Amino acid sequence: MRNVLTVASDVEVLARFGRALADPIRCRVLLALREAPAYPADLADVLDVSRTRLSNHLACLRDCGLVVTVPDGRRTRYELADERLGHALDALRTAVVAVEGDRTCADADEVGAADDESSDIHASRPRPGQARRPCQADTAAGGRDHHL
Repeated sequence: MRNVLTVASDVEVLARFGRALADPIRCRVLLALREAPAYPADLADVLDVSRTRLSNHLACLRDCGLVVTVPDGRRTRYELADERLGHALDALRTAVVAVEGDRTCADADEVGAADDESSDIHASRPRPGQARRPCQADTAAGGRDHHL
């Protein structure tokens, strides 16, 4: 039974990582923080997004355990929660590019996915005419929508 719990924990960790990477802005934030810690205002300027929008994405990344805040006087700096995340991002990026650099990820609807959303890797993406459901990080954080 202990082995099943370990697998479930590993799956949850990977699912959290996947949720974080599911949004291009969060990917850009993680890649920027891989280079160096940064302040939210500076990140917003570099990424060309509003501070409010960036704040929502930073909250999601914090809730997923991928970034941490570091008080710095009257300001708060963000950095990756663990330096190994930077290495993991590099390894994942190069592995995906090395495998199929000319392919894009097909939408689950295009490949005839089953109606069971638990098996749909794109379940967080709304289908035509369907409202977006909040990711687990949203609901775990008291209903905040980090994908504004």
